[in-house]
Amino acid sequence: MSQHTVTVTAADAAQHGLSADEYERICRSLGRAPNVTELGVLSVMWSEHCSYKSSRLLLKNLPTQGPRVLQGPGENAGAIDIGNGLAVVFKMESHNHPSFVEPYQGAATGVGGILRDIFTMGARPIANLNSLRFGAFEHPRTRYLVNGVVAGIGGYGNCIGVPTVGGEVYFDAGYNENILVNAFTLGIARADKIFRARAAGLGNPVIYVGSKTGRDGIHGASLLASAEFSAGEEEKRPTVQVGDPFTEKLLLEACLELMEQDAIVAIQDMGAAGLTSSSVEMASRGGTGIVLDLDRVPVREQGMTPYEMLLSESQERMLIVARAGREDVVRQVFAKWDLDVSVVGTVTDDGLLRVVFQGEEVARLPIALLTDDAPAYARPSVPPPDFDERQELNFDRLPLPGDYTKTLLALLDAPNIASKAWVYRQYDHLVRGNTIVAPGSDAAVLRIKGTNKAVALSVDCNSRYCSLDPYVGAMIAVVEGARNVVCAGATPLGITDCLNFGNPEKPAIMWQFAESIQGIHDACVAIGVPVVSGNVSFYNETDGRAIPPTPTIAMVGLLDEIERHTTQWFKAEGDVIVLLGRTREELGGSEYLTLTRGVVRGAPPWIDLAVEKQVQNVCMQAIVEGLVRSAHDVSDGGLAVALAECCVSAPEQRRGAMIELQGDIRPDALLFGESQSRIIVSARRQHLGRLRELARTADVPLTVLGEVRGRRLVISPLIDIEVDELWQVWSTALPRRMDGEA
Repeated sequence: MSQHTVTVTAADAAQHGLSADEYERICRSLGRAPNVTELGVLSVMWSEHCSYKSSRLLLKNLPTQGPRVLQGPGENAGAIDIGNGLAVVFKMESHNHPSFVEPYQGAATGVGGILRDIFTMGARPIANLNSLRFGAFEHPRTRYLVNGVVAGIGGYGNCIGVPTVGGEVYFDAGYNENILVNAFTLGIARADKIFRARAAGLGNPVIYVGSKTGRDGIHGASLLASAEFSAGEEEKRPTVQVGDPFTEKLLLEACLELMEQDAIVAIQDMGAAGLTSSSVEMASRGGTGIVLDLDRVPVREQGMTPYEMLLSESQERMLIVARAGREDVVRQVFAKWDLDVSVVGTVTDDGLLRVVFQGEEVARLPIALLTDDAPAYARPSVPPPDFDERQELNFDRLPLPGDYTKTLLALLDAPNIASKAWVYRQYDHLVRGNTIVAPGSDAAVLRIKGTNKAVALSVDCNSRYCSLDPYVGAMIAVVEGARNVVCAGATPLGITDCLNFGNPEKPAIMWQFAESIQGIHDACVAIGVPVVSGNVSFYNETDGRAIPPTPTIAMVGLLDEIERHTTQWFKAEGDVIVLLGRTREELGGSEYLTLTRGVVRGAPPWIDLAVEKQVQNVCMQAIVEGLVRSAHDVSDGGLAVALAECCVSAPEQRRGAMIELQGDIRPDALLFGESQSRIIVSARRQHLGRLRELARTADVPLTVLGEVRGRRLVISPLIDIEVDELWQVWSTALPRRMDGEA
């Protein structure tokens, strides 16, 4: 008996991740029970991953508009005008569960998917970033997962020829059984030629292009990305797709070539939920219907059913709505690039998804039921019972270090602070020749060819802060991203986010999410940047244990003059070292507290968004006026770590510093506290007067810390050590652990 002739039950729906209420709702809407093929389509389109049913109502609160915004959320990626007739197109996506199950292919296909989201919009990708979260090194799978994920990212990005220019790598026991792999891509497009995924034109052909369809990735969106993990998840390996970056390169070039031919009405990547989501979402955005003939779908396996073809997540595939009569143009372009191309459907005006297989209609579903009418839940939201207790931090019970130099060395040896060169040296960050500032500074910088402009890119989130107070933690993620691109000499343009949380059906998790959304909103409004794209990843739990809330923020900034780009390391002997901003007596959520006491506790650092904006403005103006030789934000590890990084992170000559610290707060808070809204800059001494004037006018605290001098870092009277010793610890900490050493 054929699948399309068999109606299903509530038990079948439950196996597909649909609740009893959702199944009843479907039956009421259809006036009948769905068949197996229709159930598959409904299950992926109503999955958390595709429908955003737990987050849609809250995401509407984010600020998405701005004078430069050409495309906000709702398309494959966001787009922002950068002048000269050009736009930056960018987005970040998660590939968390697949990367835990199969780290190499999970990470590789995560990169491939986000690349397609960008060139689908008509943009040539020029840069990748990533945000990676792993468990503690004591966990037996951590090294295996790190090796696999890093190799997968490098293998795909290097082969396709898009540089991986920055990111972050974070280790915490909270990710032991559920790692995070968030991938970001930015591309450049003509501002007047951005392509969208809105099917239109009755009778226009729907064309399948790219690789053939196989059985890999079936139910990746609904059952792998939209459900909690449990022990033994290696059994889900068959649901992880397999990527081919060489085919993706052909697909990229073919799509960009076709986009010059006036043949495309709409185009969509076949990502999560494959042929189903790409066809349904294009029809939904365009207010049309669509009919698919599965007999015309190129397949690489025998005996594939309609269910399998519709739900497959095989990689390197696109769906195009072409102009009627231009089919041969599409065929010629894709044949030139040795890619499959087949007319598999037609745009209709009936508002239905109709699927034909072997001459029979095997599915008939309203487009609206699959998209706009999918569930949207206002889930209960309650703070965890220990929220107030975890905010408490009794300084009287915190002993001071006996040796501050040893404490600094221990922090530089911590995996979250140590050099990540072991990771990024496996990525090609120079291919295509646009990279001006490579990984290793606050933000990557890439030239925009044909102009004197550049973009600065950064990705940030401190999940310790978010676990203590998700509202404040999310705000800090946004402003730190802005601070990083400002330190590179760029004006913040906009963000994309990747919101990683546990099970939204739990009120405490939903509270974390709601608080984070509000924090992102408030920070974006304060610093004047819109959210133009993003991704929500729920159900990051294993056996009921959720990850720390991790609302990752990727910030994009613009330099109008590439010559003014700035890096974090000290440049010249005798330069004066200045701190912009105020240090407070704070240790809550700090790396220092975690290292010395083994706890994540206390209130996150205090943040005043107006002060933050002023500190960034002063730094930006100083860079524009040519006053600053280096700029580095103070974050994890506090002031002492930031100064050490300024000394040791130079790709060539390392330099020392003589610092005089004064203050009436605890010395460990002075050195290692993570007070926000602080930037270390170095400048020629002759520019100090003008720097003081800028700070005074903006009411920004300015403290002269000392000067660049010699080969030692001296923070009198507490720290005195050779820079080479700092560098040795900082640079070898990650390789040593990856080799299995303590």
